[in-house]
Amino acid sequence: MIRDLTDTTTTGISKTLVRLRNEVGAMALGRVLTLVIVVEDTDAGHAIDVANQASRQHPCRIIVVIPGDRRGKNRLDAQIRLGGDAGASEIVVLRLYGALANHGPSVVVPLLLPDSPIVAWWPGEAPADVGKDPIGAMAQRRITDVAEHRNPRLMLKKRVATYAPGDTDLAWTRVTHWRGLLAAALDQPPYEPITSAVVSGAPDSPSSDLLAAWLQRRLKVPVHRVSTPRGSGISSVRLDRKSGPIDLVRPGDVVATLSQPGQPDRRISLPRRDLPECLADELRRLDPDDAYEDALLHGLEALQPVRLTAAAAAKAGKAPDPAESRRLAARLGRDESAQEASAMISAPPAPEHAETEQVRAATVRKLAGKRTPREKQAEKARKQASAASAKTSTASSAPSAESKPNTTPTTRTTKKAAATKATAAKAATAKAAGTKTATKKTATKKAAAGTSATTKRTAKAPTTKAATTKATS
Repeated sequence: MIRDLTDTTTTGISKTLVRLRNEVGAMALGRVLTLVIVVEDTDAGHAIDVANQASRQHPCRIIVVIPGDRRGKNRLDAQIRLGGDAGASEIVVLRLYGALANHGPSVVVPLLLPDSPIVAWWPGEAPADVGKDPIGAMAQRRITDVAEHRNPRLMLKKRVATYAPGDTDLAWTRVTHWRGLLAAALDQPPYEPITSAVVSGAPDSPSSDLLAAWLQRRLKVPVHRVSTPRGSGISSVRLDRKSGPIDLVRPGDVVATLSQPGQPDRRISLPRRDLPECLADELRRLDPDDAYEDALLHGLEALQPVRLTAAAAAKAGKAPDPAESRRLAARLGRDESAQEASAMISAPPAPEHAETEQVRAATVRKLAGKRTPREKQAEKARKQASAASAKTSTASSAPSAESKPNTTPTTRTTKKAAATKATAAKAATAKAAGTKTATKKTATKKAAAGTSATTKRTAKAPTTKAATTKATS
């Protein structure tokens, strides 16, 4: 959403900003800082695009101050951008005309986010002393770019004379990756002291001067600057040691090579950093940059003057040869491509009218007979692991044989216990059988005795009857 306001005031801008924010649902609490951009009207569009991209990492309110014609009537025109037209930010573009163009801070202050840091950025030519500039004085961080000036080296000297804590320059930001790679190279053996250094770069490249100044302050050794064609930026860095030099060379704009004794040559991605990336990098920190301050104030004055070109230095063996570096980068690129190709499996295209099962079967047959070096190595490792496992199982079976006699007494004891239980069971069965037999015999005897008694009683009965008859008669 874009809303234009003509001949307005800061109060009108604030009210419109609040109303539009409520309409689109943007919350001011999501902004972490206020970025104030001071730029000419011709460069305003590009600066807004760069800030818009950088704000995706650091949501902020962007206030663009564009001084207009100072001879006309006092007037303030504004443009407010929210939503998709502002990325992750709120953009307020202020165009100041007449005497109002000399009072930018008075217009900016009412639009600042409350209780948030302020960062000022001059995309083009900045004031000679940004710390004393009205807008720079109210900012915690002041970002300039001496590479955009007509005479970068002269402006770099002015930055030395007017430096204040919080100042930084995008020329310093562009050497961040170079500094990281050189520091990492020194972490590799052999751990020998550096005796000297050579930085090859264009005469209009302030980044080359700042990198050389940083090396001088960190290594405490002589650092020489070698000149390359204008517009080429930083080309190479050589660090001399007793065992041999460390060469970090970027023959083009993207790929660099790193060569050092005892280590294989390597291709490294080292592209030129674009403006949105550099600006986002500087917005990450809001405290003074001590490394930049040390290199700017103390390293530049200790540099050796430029006396040789890159070609002359390479011929004398004092700097890397760019042509040799290009050949090395090309060779390393071919080697990497060959390694990637050897690790790939290519299958023939399927027939035009083949069925799915036919294609799958043909692919399986093709792939089954072709193994990559990685698969062969894995198969070899599996065989070695199987052999080692077999040896381990053979070794573990020997103690089992030795421990066999120890299990025999246990088996015998078990058999003896089983025999004892069987004997006890037989005895119990025999006892039960004997008891049953005795019971039967006792019952038989009792039955026989009962029968005998009955017989006797029967025999006595007639006698009694006869006696009774006799008595009666």
